[in-house]
Amino acid sequence: MTSLRVVRHAAAVLAVAVSLPLGAQRGGPPITTGPQWLNADTTKKTNQSNFRALAEWPTPNEVRTSDGSPGPRYWQQKVDYVIRATLDTVKHEITGTERVTYHNNAPSTLPYLWFQLDQNVERPDSRASVSARPLPKGLANITPAAQRMLGLTGEEAQTLGMRIGRVSTVGANGARTAAAFFVNGTSMRVELPTPLASGKSAQIEIEWAYAVPELGRNTQRNARDKVKDGWEYEIAQWYPRAAVYDDVSGWTNDQFYSQGEFYQEFGDFDVAMTVPHDHIVRATGVLQNPAEVLTATQRARLQKAWSSDEPVFIVAPGEVASPATRPAGSAPLTWRFTAKNVRDFAWASSRTFVWDAMGFRYQKGGRLIELHSVYPRDAMPLWDQYSTKAIKQTMVTYGRMVIEYPYPVASNVHGSVGGMEYPMIAFCGARPRPDGTFDPSLKWRLISVTIHEVGHNWFPMILASDERRWGWMDEGMNSFVQYYAEKEWDPNYPSNRGPAKNIVAYFRDPAQVPMMTESDLVYANYSPQAYAKPAAALVMLREQVLEPVQFDRAFREYAARWVFKKPQPADFFRTVVNGAGENLNWWWRGMFYTTYANDQAIGPVTTDNADGLVGNTNRGKYYHRITIDQKGGLVMPIQLGITYDDGTTALVKLPADVWRYNEKSFTYAFFSNKGLGQVVIDPNEVLADINRDNNSWKAAQKVVP
Repeated sequence: MTSLRVVRHAAAVLAVAVSLPLGAQRGGPPITTGPQWLNADTTKKTNQSNFRALAEWPTPNEVRTSDGSPGPRYWQQKVDYVIRATLDTVKHEITGTERVTYHNNAPSTLPYLWFQLDQNVERPDSRASVSARPLPKGLANITPAAQRMLGLTGEEAQTLGMRIGRVSTVGANGARTAAAFFVNGTSMRVELPTPLASGKSAQIEIEWAYAVPELGRNTQRNARDKVKDGWEYEIAQWYPRAAVYDDVSGWTNDQFYSQGEFYQEFGDFDVAMTVPHDHIVRATGVLQNPAEVLTATQRARLQKAWSSDEPVFIVAPGEVASPATRPAGSAPLTWRFTAKNVRDFAWASSRTFVWDAMGFRYQKGGRLIELHSVYPRDAMPLWDQYSTKAIKQTMVTYGRMVIEYPYPVASNVHGSVGGMEYPMIAFCGARPRPDGTFDPSLKWRLISVTIHEVGHNWFPMILASDERRWGWMDEGMNSFVQYYAEKEWDPNYPSNRGPAKNIVAYFRDPAQVPMMTESDLVYANYSPQAYAKPAAALVMLREQVLEPVQFDRAFREYAARWVFKKPQPADFFRTVVNGAGENLNWWWRGMFYTTYANDQAIGPVTTDNADGLVGNTNRGKYYHRITIDQKGGLVMPIQLGITYDDGTTALVKLPADVWRYNEKSFTYAFFSNKGLGQVVIDPNEVLADINRDNNSWKAAQKVVP
């Protein structure tokens, strides 16, 4: 009779188990409560699982598909520029004319075009100026430089911003016709004489001028800077640029506030800059007239540099401002650069520049990529040691993790702009003390900022995401790859962004907004929101959620799909999901769409003798149960560092899937021949747990009689 009762009981348990989720079938009692969801609204009788599909993603279509790739009807506009500009170093002013050829590849007809006038952000009546936070108290004794930074002196305040002269449309016969235009802050609408049909192009000519600011609202990106030997000019956001018209938003003609950066159309540039005779110029693109603006000695040094493994001086420190470094004469010189398939153009000009260069090739005998650095003598001995070599490191790491650098040139320019990127050219800070000494941290700062700003060629200059809206897609992705470039430079590199533990303080900060917040709506802590958190999130995704090879394959696929195109967030998310073979709804939802944090806590830890539990010790003497409670709002993988009673250790990694049926508490149970001595959650601090005080359990010490 006893045997019959056991059989009947087993059959009843089996009948119940086959109708239950797997989690209930494996040793647990029947589930009698509803699902335990984190952050759930208990008034709603709807699916609120963190693992559910994301409704925020746009519906796939023939432009952007369900697997994250451009569809068969993907399109984007093309805008070409011919620009002629002059730098006046007495007035510190740029004057220029441009002919814009706008190719309408959209399926829509366009009755007008929008242009961006980013220099207008410096005007006292700009949206950025009038919406600025009020001044704090106690500014009576601040320095003149600080007064200028805060706009308290009145200097230049009424002269900054872009002055638009003639705006004309150009007919097929070359005839110019004045075009009606309307300036709205940092945007300008130009009316077309006839609507521009799909597949057609239009030409616009614009004359403009502006004063290059020394200090202002946007001089972290373009500015002039006085050094020992003269002025440096870093010229960017300097010409009327066609706004993007795309399949997502139509015209992207948002006001420029200076936090959300850029979103540009690709095109070809032909740019000539007339500058003082004694200036050296570096720019986006390839120099077209070296025989006119360089000496024979400098051209010979450049040829030597292309086959050198070390930077070669093109203008040596002792030659700065020497007449021998310039062609004969004294009249202004015109430097002409061309660039194909770029989304912007920037340049720098100064009589103060030391110039070094070297060549880089991905394969021996392969395509040459010119690496250039220009800097004043004030920047030595630092820039000459590290700048060009840091550009090379960027080429190596990004070329492997993303795509090989497709452009022919990469330049780094020293100046007051601490760190800014444009196609093929970066503006970076870091300067030794006047006596030439510097702390070791300045070396790391220069290497990091160089890798970061040159790395922006990939994000967003080649993978052209919308920085005005999604800062993490350029700053965060770039900081993510930068972290690995730094580690390849030095395994002990003191990286600020990338390690999960470095983002814990921000996860605790109440002044957060989700990463999926438009850039200009991030009201505080933009750096951790757009740079550090996404970098750490992608490192965690690569190293802890997925396997590196699994992530890398999908990441390179994303790059290959969207090179010289305009990806949106869902395109990236879908590419990773499809390429890695993992449903990551819980990851995107928690990490990108919320500000919840990871706080896993040790709950009860118990041990049963296996013989008393299951009637044998075939799988081990003990059956251990370790309960993990999620006190924060994020669903995350679990890592347990286990120390057994004999001193041996093990690292147990559990996927986030274990939370599917109960997002608040999970009990990990297993057989072992060893007793438990200690358990630590996230022992290597790789999952950004914000409270380590509740992460540990220790067995009670045995009393020896």
